[in-house]
Amino acid sequence: MDSRYKESADYIASRIQKTPETAIILGSGLGALADRLENAQIIPYGDIPHFARSTVPGHKGNLIAGMLGGKFVLAMQGRFHYYEGYTMQQVTYPVRVMKCTGIKNLLVSNAAGGINNTFKVGDLMIIRDHINMMPNPLIGPNDEAFGTRFPDMTRAYDRELIRRMETIAAHHRIPLKKGVYVGLTGPSFETPAEYAFYGKAGGDAVGMSTIPEVIVARHAGLRVFGMSVITNEGYHFDEDFVNDGAEVIAAANRATETMTLLFSELVKTI
Repeated sequence: MDSRYKESADYIASRIQKTPETAIILGSGLGALADRLENAQIIPYGDIPHFARSTVPGHKGNLIAGMLGGKFVLAMQGRFHYYEGYTMQQVTYPVRVMKCTGIKNLLVSNAAGGINNTFKVGDLMIIRDHINMMPNPLIGPNDEAFGTRFPDMTRAYDRELIRRMETIAAHHRIPLKKGVYVGLTGPSFETPAEYAFYGKAGGDAVGMSTIPEVIVARHAGLRVFGMSVITNEGYHFDEDFVNDGAEVIAAANRATETMTLLFSELVKTI
């Protein structure tokens, strides 16, 4: 194992002085969920040895430790992206560090464009599977300390956690979609032809993150649950249709209350 993982994990452990079982990675506009953690301890990414810096609007760049749903969790308030110029190893570095702190479960969220024409802005989609169109973060020498050379991805998203979330949402009468997330490099939004292409390939929503983290998490044996907030509809091909980054963040912000409730309730069951 690269000694940098341990150095980062040791620093985090010295600040939180507890062992978390679950970590949450919060995407564009969803960082406010981390503000709801009780007894929160905030660690700026810049303080953590070997961590990158988040440069994307809507990503505050803090690791927050605190109580959610009665459980002690870590929450990444913002993530790193390949399109920022980071390597895939830098993008996924925090996942392995959090694994070294003791987590067993990883919850991921993101803002995504709707490909499925039944999806509307504001919908929440459980990720049941993904299509990866980015470089695989496991390319290169395999780190046997984390996992096998050829990790299985047939159950990338934990089926039991999905069932639990569906039960929670039904109890609170919160409608959820379920679908396939397509991961592209970005940072440009997709063309109408690309939306149509990935829809025909089986995608329901498209974004620029998450999948590298999920691959590394599964390689390390973590259970994964993922959810997308649909922030724009990529199936309107009339002349007035455009994608706007500020509108994406605003739509994601509007989902914070519901996401906080759902993730809190899910954490309670883990």
